[in-house]
Amino acid sequence: MMSRVTRIDDPEKSIFPTGVSGDVPNILRANFRHSGLDRCRMKSIVNPVQFLLALCSLIVLPDSFAALTVDVSTDREEALYEKGDEVTFTVTAKEGDKNLDRGDVHWVLSRGGYETLSRGNGSLEGGKGFQVKGSLGGPGFLLLTATVTGTDGKKVSAFGGAGFSPLEIEPSMDAPADFDEFWAAQKAALAEIPMEVESESEKTAEEGIEAYDVKIQCEKEGAPVSGYFAKPEKAAANSLPAVLFVHGAGVRSSSLSTAMSGARDGFLSMDINAHGSENGKPAEFYEDLKAGSLKNYTHMGRGSRDDIYFRGMFVRLMRAIDFLTSQPEWDGQVMAVVGHSQGGLQALVAGGLDERVTFIASGVPAGCDHTGMMVNRISGWPKIVPIVDGKPDPKVIEASRYIDAVNFARRCKAEAILSVGFIDRTCPPTSVYAAYNVLAGKKEMINEPKMGHARPKPVEEAFWDALKAHVVATKGVVAP
Repeated sequence: MMSRVTRIDDPEKSIFPTGVSGDVPNILRANFRHSGLDRCRMKSIVNPVQFLLALCSLIVLPDSFAALTVDVSTDREEALYEKGDEVTFTVTAKEGDKNLDRGDVHWVLSRGGYETLSRGNGSLEGGKGFQVKGSLGGPGFLLLTATVTGTDGKKVSAFGGAGFSPLEIEPSMDAPADFDEFWAAQKAALAEIPMEVESESEKTAEEGIEAYDVKIQCEKEGAPVSGYFAKPEKAAANSLPAVLFVHGAGVRSSSLSTAMSGARDGFLSMDINAHGSENGKPAEFYEDLKAGSLKNYTHMGRGSRDDIYFRGMFVRLMRAIDFLTSQPEWDGQVMAVVGHSQGGLQALVAGGLDERVTFIASGVPAGCDHTGMMVNRISGWPKIVPIVDGKPDPKVIEASRYIDAVNFARRCKAEAILSVGFIDRTCPPTSVYAAYNVLAGKKEMINEPKMGHARPKPVEEAFWDALKAHVVATKGVVAP
């Protein structure tokens, strides 16, 4: 339904509520003249939307209506320290574009959000902010939560993070003794399933690129691989690197535009959804899945390594790699997997499961260090291990170790680039570093001290630049 805008035929009639004092028409005329808009003259403005937009640009709200924003910074821009060092957090606030000189601050300092180390109250002084100091005697992260009360009584919270010797963070538990045996059995079972492919051509407006909606059989009773596959037209055999894009949490269609973007840069490019669902359906289709058969999928079957939901997701991942590397245009040299959050988890898993994977880009990866509570750390999403009677469920602890990204990272020799947010409370930095530190190949971490659980454009661009550099280095070609 279109919203209605009442036309103001008589500009002398006040459009303000009863109780507003002053000569409103004259004030408006003066402001229009001052702003250089007097050429229009109020009587000549017949477009009510134009009038209201012009009017809004002249209204200056009092400070009590200005938005309160809070910032937490550290005394080192990179927010990295050695264990035993002291960090100084500074809390500042603004209302609109003005520094808040006075305001109550409630703060909590914790070890990675798991254990509260100290808390207190203070106040902002003279625009200089409020400071909190902290330290860690061992490797890990501090998290400061600061809540400021503005002049209107509203409260706004912000977070600050600092890392202490993060390259010394170790996984909370070792992999199960039969981890490799278990996953070798999954590979063998998958190899017995013929790679039957259903493919439907997708119409695109982009010349020179072919695109398809693809479904690939995976397990006899499991969901297929479901995704969009795109490639440059008329590419020569053995000429193209391959890239697989994998999804974060949730239930949605694969992305045709993402697959196309890879093909545009000269890749065999595939984007798969996490669940083997149909692609290109209306939003209601995915909402129904989310509320129905895929509701709380992250915890499905979590008491058994055979039934745990992510096992099937990882099998689909292997089959998607089978598909890409079976294409006649694949160069036989570069196989990359790129994803964020749950997609970052899948990238780490792909690198550890399949030796054909030569490059992974894993943004704020989920699924790391499921057993973090065993060493008093917060585990990564989806916090799969429940606490029963004050203790972690032993069956889920055991099953979770078979799908923990840390244990795949130990086996990953592919070149890797990761990102981590120091104030990420979904996939905490300790869990990300637990995986990063055991990667065996060439690796790089993008540290983002003020980032939560996010995939900002600069990180995406850094990932893509790193992949293109990997192609150049691997294929021995000269960069354009």
